[in-house]
Amino acid sequence: MSTDNQILKLFPQPVFKFKVDKFETMNEELSKFIYGLHEKDNVGLKKSNINGWHSPSFDLTDQNGVPRKFLLHITDHIKDVFKNYGWIYDSSKVRCTSMWSIINRKGSFNIEHIHSNNYLSAAYYVKAPKNCGQFKALTPNIISRNFFPKSNGITELNAVTAKINVTEGDLLIFPAYLPHSVEENKSDEDRVIVSFNIDVLR
Repeated sequence: MSTDNQILKLFPQPVFKFKVDKFETMNEELSKFIYGLHEKDNVGLKKSNINGWHSPSFDLTDQNGVPRKFLLHITDHIKDVFKNYGWIYDSSKVRCTSMWSIINRKGSFNIEHIHSNNYLSAAYYVKAPKNCGQFKALTPNIISRNFFPKSNGITELNAVTAKINVTEGDLLIFPAYLPHSVEENKSDEDRVIVSFNIDVLR
């Protein structure tokens, strides 16, 4: 077989995974803030969460608030994603359109969904005990999910789902159109994340 043969892997779907600096201190503040919101409203919102608690959107206008402090803390990671995409980062136009938290207790999970009308979405892990539920990404190519021949194993070319192991302090940033879900929390501890969306003003 010719050595000139190639496999050209076109149009990849990236998920950027960062370990946030000094996450322990950040997580203490976020945890206190999130559970404080939960005490005030233990019903929350119903979105993709099944049995879990979904907070209302955070107030990002409070310059001294914990959510704003967290956003500033991870801004360099957002800039890095823009750089890798080859997008122009203009701080006057890049906006976090919404930020919220989800607490998944034992038996809770999140069904497949996307975050429409944004460029990027993210999940940051405040609490991530063992067996709390992996992040699961699914191919946005719907045809490849439903029309394929028999195979003798999963490869990077025929896989339609991918799971990502996460630990506390991990930050995942991915295209907002990427379908994703969260597996069931099978641990006895809470799984706590902060999620947010990023858009660019026209």
